[in-house]
Amino acid sequence: MMNLDDLFNGSLKVKSDDFLNLIAQADQILSREENNIGDLRITGRLIHMPPSGEAVVVGDIHGDLLSLKHILSETEFLEKASRRDNMRLVFLGDYGDRGAYSPEVYYVILTLKSMLPEKILLLQGNHEGPEDLLAHPHDLPHHLRRKFGSDWLTVYTELSRLFRRFYTAVIVEGKLIMLHGGVPSEANDLNDLAFAYKKHPFERHLEEILWSDPLDDIKGKYPSPRGAGFLFGEDVTSRFLEILKVKFLVRGHEPAQYGYKFNHGGKILTIFSRRGAPYFNSRAAYLILNLSRDFKTANDLEECIRKF
Repeated sequence: MMNLDDLFNGSLKVKSDDFLNLIAQADQILSREENNIGDLRITGRLIHMPPSGEAVVVGDIHGDLLSLKHILSETEFLEKASRRDNMRLVFLGDYGDRGAYSPEVYYVILTLKSMLPEKILLLQGNHEGPEDLLAHPHDLPHHLRRKFGSDWLTVYTELSRLFRRFYTAVIVEGKLIMLHGGVPSEANDLNDLAFAYKKHPFERHLEEILWSDPLDDIKGKYPSPRGAGFLFGEDVTSRFLEILKVKFLVRGHEPAQYGYKFNHGGKILTIFSRRGAPYFNSRAAYLILNLSRDFKTANDLEECIRKF
């Protein structure tokens, strides 16, 4: 098992050929995960996680290599995951853009996926979205050019293709749903979530999952100032959670001053796992969830937050 220092040093030194080989390896792994990831069942791009074991949940990283290393070091994830069958690491998307070490972050997460394929769950963020939903400005090409010179476009093309294989959501049945952005407000059942990627762009489920944000003190939904997705109220959240028969939504997508925030009476927890410009949040955060625990209130979830 590669140690943490070797993993991160490798990210700084990797050349384009090795990076492309890593992308191809991750693509093969994700291709084999059509129906299951070990003991986890998959429907479309929805991962069903049993209410047992432990999950480390990481929000937006946006090229912040130091924060990613801090999380992996503090949780001792590599050491523990190699010994435990039921420990997993869930990324909520937005691994790159906005941060100078975006290629290095992608190297780390894809290496983790290749080392521990059944332990690493990669969700799609709006910065890994389809071309018609991609965030702007999109500065990943700039960072890849800095890293790989004339090979940057080949790397970018293959990496972008890989993004389309990332998962849409993770559901811990009876407890919570994890996704990147917001509630698909017109969803009527679990399949609307699981197959949002196939229904896009004819239905807006994927757009809302990747782009929408909760807002307190409104009802229904309103166009988002982001230019995609919506701002949505607690009534939209409550309907969605009732359809899925879960109590909480855990998501990323929004900076939070102290690394996390709650909305909609505690029904939504936002986790943001990077620090520094251009977001300027004073703290970052991640979650350590004992999935067998009965999460009854927002306070129960708050006890699982780790700030740094």
